[in-house]
Amino acid sequence: MVRLLLPTLALTLVWGCAEYSIAGKAPGDADTGFGQADTDGEPLPPPGPEIEDDFLAMPPASTQRYVFIANAARDTITRVQASDQAVITVGVGRDPAIVQTTPDGSKAVSFNRGDDTVTLIDAESMEAISLEVRDNFNIMEMSPDGHFVLLWHDVNAEREDDPPSDGLQSYNEISVVDLIEAIHTPMAVGFNPRDVAFTPDGLTAVVVSDDALAMVDFSQSPLEPPVIVPLSPDVVDPPPAEEVVIEPTGTTAFVRRFGADAIQAVDLVSRLVTEIPVGAGLTDMDLSPDGRSLALVCRTAQEIWVIRPADLLLPPTILPYPDDLPLGALTYSPTGALAILYTSASPTDRYVRWNTGDNTLTVHALVKPVRSLSISPTGEDMLVVHTREDAPDAELGPFFGEWALTMVDLELQLPTPMRLPAEPIGFANASGGRYAYFIMDDEPFLEVLDYRTRLYQEVPLRSAPVWVGSLPDPDPADADLPFGWVSQVHDLGRISFYDPDDGAFETLTGFELNAAIED
Repeated sequence: MVRLLLPTLALTLVWGCAEYSIAGKAPGDADTGFGQADTDGEPLPPPGPEIEDDFLAMPPASTQRYVFIANAARDTITRVQASDQAVITVGVGRDPAIVQTTPDGSKAVSFNRGDDTVTLIDAESMEAISLEVRDNFNIMEMSPDGHFVLLWHDVNAEREDDPPSDGLQSYNEISVVDLIEAIHTPMAVGFNPRDVAFTPDGLTAVVVSDDALAMVDFSQSPLEPPVIVPLSPDVVDPPPAEEVVIEPTGTTAFVRRFGADAIQAVDLVSRLVTEIPVGAGLTDMDLSPDGRSLALVCRTAQEIWVIRPADLLLPPTILPYPDDLPLGALTYSPTGALAILYTSASPTDRYVRWNTGDNTLTVHALVKPVRSLSISPTGEDMLVVHTREDAPDAELGPFFGEWALTMVDLELQLPTPMRLPAEPIGFANASGGRYAYFIMDDEPFLEVLDYRTRLYQEVPLRSAPVWVGSLPDPDPADADLPFGWVSQVHDLGRISFYDPDDGAFETLTGFELNAAIED
């Protein structure tokens, strides 16, 4: 049965023509939705913050050999070995909500929101140690070297099923857990922690809050309270900070505030804060893969500003948008040769491709607005997950009012849109770059996308999917491709592995008790 609908030739031709002209986008005031209007002809409100990958929550974690699955209902973590589907389950704290693995694959770490604990699990022996952390957290971030995790409460990440908070709750706290020594250190930072970045040497974590930056020095033993740097001590009610990045030398952190017309450069040695003016309505900030450029997306001004972190005295490069579009998010390709400018904050069915070598910007059309997008590991393809909502000027057609997804060949700018029967709830690009996987709400299928052939394969599942992912490639030099996997609804656990080399598919059911492979 065909469930995804590929476009007809006629639709492809119409879509291709639309790529070169943007009909119905009359110039307008940027603060009223950039000239767009709703169905009653009234101006749309200004777009809100850009949300990147909003529906890709926290799936099971994987290493070269294993997948670790949090079983919240049973307060356990299960390790599944991809090569032979062997399983081991270990008890952790109540309601494990996040599981992560260290880069070297030696440990799995579970945050258990039901009893405010973190469990450290040896990946081989499955021995577990649990540590108490501060109350009511919902975010856990691991340092790139896998030595520490930081936990805090993010008001923007609150869920309806979060455990109720008991008694006093502070919004100024973080917990730092040393994964090697199994030591927990609580710390006070600024109000409402938002983001964390780590210096390249792994010795410092920088936590940005609404109006402060906190530096945690990992070289100290025991850890001491962080150094707090106020970002705007003399400003009443400044816009809240949202994002922090650190340039490759590790000496300067850059802070972005929502909608501000400047970024702040914080010298991590002298602790001096310098304001750098940029275009109006700053909504995103991305460091290029080589660390030599910092791209700033100024949605209201409709400009990309590019500064050089190594020499802030150099004048910025300013790239005006090629059309009147409310684009506020940017994603670099892994190589940095191109970047995609788009929006997830307003119903806009356009994106801009930025060739970073010659700074050319070109507008391209999509069948629907963007909910999320991802560039493949090779940088050759892009996967766009669309909103169900249509653009204000959308015409009736097979995608109108429907969920949709598009594969885009970035070399040819060739799109392959697909109509979906249900809401997509997760996707993953395989590490080799040829395949991608996605799942839909309550649809018992693993959808396999082949970027090379631009075709899909639908693999039936035994129950509704929950998470989807791809194992890392254990040996990139050989011809074997890494497995894809999908976990599914089952009282005692169910996970399936897909081999893209030969299409083999194996399902492991009841892995918490009497696991058995089902062909």
